[in-house]
Amino acid sequence: MRVIIASDFHLKFHENAEDRRRRETVLGFLKSLRGNCDQLILNGDIFDLWFAWNNVIIKGYFPLLHQLASLQESGCKLTFIAGNHDFWFRGFLQKYLQMDVHPDCYTATIDGKKIFVSHGDKYTSNDLRYKLFRECIRNKIIMSIFELLHPDFALSIGKYLSRSSRNRTIPTALMRKKEQGLDTVARRLFATHDIIVFGHSHAPKVLKEGNKEYYNAGDWITHHTYVEITDGAAKLKTFGGEPDEKNLDPNITDHRRNTDGG
Repeated sequence: MRVIIASDFHLKFHENAEDRRRRETVLGFLKSLRGNCDQLILNGDIFDLWFAWNNVIIKGYFPLLHQLASLQESGCKLTFIAGNHDFWFRGFLQKYLQMDVHPDCYTATIDGKKIFVSHGDKYTSNDLRYKLFRECIRNKIIMSIFELLHPDFALSIGKYLSRSSRNRTIPTALMRKKEQGLDTVARRLFATHDIIVFGHSHAPKVLKEGNKEYYNAGDWITHHTYVEITDGAAKLKTFGGEPDEKNLDPNITDHRRNTDGG
């Protein structure tokens, strides 16, 4: 069985040239999976913002939705885990793409390996401001108010709230503190799971302890990385090549992209 786990596409409904290039790369990646992927797990922040009204969807996402529909029709199971940009699900993905949607995490036994997949934004450490924001924005009352707004106005607000990570950086020392939460939770989950996969940090990573493995799937703003599990064997891969070894080192000294809501 071949399972692909990818996160942090951050596709936008209003695009500049960089956004369009990223979208074309993502669509090429999805096309490459058609016919040779048993399950695609989309691990959050696929959309820079997602909301579906009763009779309206965001037209800027049609190319992505079309590719996902084609992938589903080819026999690939689609699984979606909410991120910190795409968590307001109201049935469209489930009904029209037959997606299996999860608000926090996905667990399964695949080829004898117990896997745990979550976007990871709830596990970062030293990130209290975001965690308070996370609880507020996921409130059903907030979602109901958002639904009452005209889509154009609602999306203009959503665009502001998404605060794209493209335009902000944070110091490496602070990024490490945030990532410590992901590492700590992954090690804790080693007691009950064989393979743990997170996203959110935009920093691809592999951590192995004995026969237990933790992967961060990275992002598609910078790295174009994803996790592949084939017949129970997991590997971090890059679309179009192999991941740069320095990007797997938790002690790299450059600044990384902001994940405070990004």
